[in-house]
Amino acid sequence: MERLPRGRHGLSREYIAEHQRARLFGAVATVLDSRGYAGATVSAVAREAEISKSDFYSHFASKDHCFLAAYDAAVERLRSEVLTACESRGEWAERVCAGLAAALAALAAAPAEANLLLVEGLCAGPEVCDRFRRAVASFAPYMREGAPGPAVAGAAPVAADEAVVGGVASLLGRRVLAGEGRQLPRFFPELAEFALSPYLGVAEARRIISAG
Repeated sequence: MERLPRGRHGLSREYIAEHQRARLFGAVATVLDSRGYAGATVSAVAREAEISKSDFYSHFASKDHCFLAAYDAAVERLRSEVLTACESRGEWAERVCAGLAAALAALAAAPAEANLLLVEGLCAGPEVCDRFRRAVASFAPYMREGAPGPAVAGAAPVAADEAVVGGVASLLGRRVLAGEGRQLPRFFPELAEFALSPYLGVAEARRIISAG
């Protein structure tokens, strides 16, 4: 994100504050990606965001508070991408595939943010780990909405929704940790099969994926 213009610019305090917060969110993701949570410091985040430490502390009381806010914002951006992709799709399987493809594309376009969501979110302490679990649980109802019933491959148990979303997140986290964040879209076929099979059966899931 570009810096604000120097000197007199007529911008409101609210706009400046929001702009600084957005830069801090990007900076904390970048610093975490290069240093990990333990190695990230307020000084490093402020320097990456190109703001002063005093400006940092005007927004957040600590590195932890900045991380949590950045994490929540990243979850909501990903949710928006997924739901927007699903809006124009009619059938349940089409919506699942469209949402998954959108998530993979969004994460691949922002690998530092993908690391924040899928890797650092599991190793930055219990509060952040709880955020990760809640984020996974919040996506699970989208899997259940309109899912096939007993007439198709048997009814998947309610717990399957969260298990599928959690499994996808775990698989993605492993890819990001392996340095494959920018290549996430190429794993779409296997992830889509993993997501669809509990509801449709393996054969039907593969048919839908191959039909594109």
